[in-house]
Amino acid sequence: METKRHAPLHLPMIIPAIIISILSLIPLGFIVWIAITSGWDTVRDLVLRPKVAELLFNTLILVALTLPIAIALTVSLAWLIERTNLPFARLWSWLMVAPLAIPAFVHSYAWASVMPTLHGLPGAVMVSILAYFPFLYLPIAAQLRRLDPTLEETAASLGHTPIAIFITVILPQLRLAICGGALLIGLHLLAEYGLFVLMRFDTFATAIVDQFQAVYNGPAANLLGGVLVLLCLVLLRLEVFLRGDERYARVGSGAARHAPKWRLGAFTWIAALLPTALTLLAVGVPIFTLTRWLISGGAGVWRLDGIVPALVQTAALAVGGALITTLAALPIAWLSIRAPSRVQRALEACHYYVGALPGVIVALALVTITVRVALPLYQTMATLLLAYLLMFLPRALVGLRASIAQAPIELERAAVSLGKPPLVAIWKTTLRLAAPGAAASAALVALGIANELTGTLMLAPNGTRTLAMRFWSYTSELNFAAAAPYAVLMVVLSLPLVLLLRLEADRESKP
Repeated sequence: METKRHAPLHLPMIIPAIIISILSLIPLGFIVWIAITSGWDTVRDLVLRPKVAELLFNTLILVALTLPIAIALTVSLAWLIERTNLPFARLWSWLMVAPLAIPAFVHSYAWASVMPTLHGLPGAVMVSILAYFPFLYLPIAAQLRRLDPTLEETAASLGHTPIAIFITVILPQLRLAICGGALLIGLHLLAEYGLFVLMRFDTFATAIVDQFQAVYNGPAANLLGGVLVLLCLVLLRLEVFLRGDERYARVGSGAARHAPKWRLGAFTWIAALLPTALTLLAVGVPIFTLTRWLISGGAGVWRLDGIVPALVQTAALAVGGALITTLAALPIAWLSIRAPSRVQRALEACHYYVGALPGVIVALALVTITVRVALPLYQTMATLLLAYLLMFLPRALVGLRASIAQAPIELERAAVSLGKPPLVAIWKTTLRLAAPGAAASAALVALGIANELTGTLMLAPNGTRTLAMRFWSYTSELNFAAAAPYAVLMVVLSLPLVLLLRLEADRESKP
């Protein structure tokens, strides 16, 4: 009876969610089609070979090492900054988000320049953590700021030690934030190309791009992409299991105050070494390297005839793609919180697996389809924006899902009971409350688009030259000085988006 009464709320979201999910299946359908047309013998020869086993081991060990270290490091940082009397906590909270403004392949270029001996698995793990840990820090820190201190005070009054309170009371409330951030990092680890090429560490993503460069549209790369899809589905299933079905919203304001700060005492300055070291490694090294490139190149590297068009095109693609992607993610994000089911999880999986595919796989699928059945769309802005939508939906989904979870469903039901149509009820209640999270999600998507490379190279209309494309072109020629201005502008363009992310996280977490 309850399901029937609230079914009208779900119906308007199901249809657009199904449409977007069908679009998300295009790359997977392409890989399946390649496998079928290639035949079992080809599939066996290309997939069941020692090289694939090596790539599988490399990818799994990379994820298995990076995620736990990143989670432990980020939870410790967020706790020190948000819940202790650490000096300059406000400054540290901003600096912990700053690495997001630096593209992952710029991080790796910086470290390859400063420490050429850093490569292989250690280099890949280290640079991955430095480039991606803000994806964890933002949701964890925001969640820590808005936790109701009453639960902790109750546990303390019952005689629980601080460590017991953290493990049994605080950590469970961080689970949704940890799972969402870890999922984003995991998807980036599966799909990243430039970072691992420079660290000389082979993964499925690097092998796929190498195959395409060697044999355009060859079946080997597409079949490797199929294995990557399976890895993504495993990661998604693990995240769903760990996340659980608990709700994190409450009706009423609760305790409109922050939890008291823990006093570090004699350990104050020792504790400050952790954020200091991380800031130097994640922000200081890239800035130092880019500065050195600019100085060595002089004024001649600032060629405005190439820089200005690249900057304008990058900004336009980032804003347009972020708006379209965030709107497309709203239906499935709403369903994942308001109507969780096997169907909803299947629809959600359709979006997340694309995030694990290198942009070149998504791009080649769209190239093949447009050439065969929709030639007027080949190398058009519409196709490029569709590729961005498919690749960056996971970023939008994670932030939107967490924001919608904070909006009580009782408000939607009350609006419907007062005669509001379902879509109007959702708009007037949940979507307004989730607006800060939607803005943060859009900023995350824009960050990804501004720094996206492989998909843009294949799908961009003639004459399109983004900052990332120019940077990669010069670095491929080992002309680091000429590439430096484009790297700097990518950072400058990303800074307002990072600022928006941080401001929205502060706003959303106010008690």
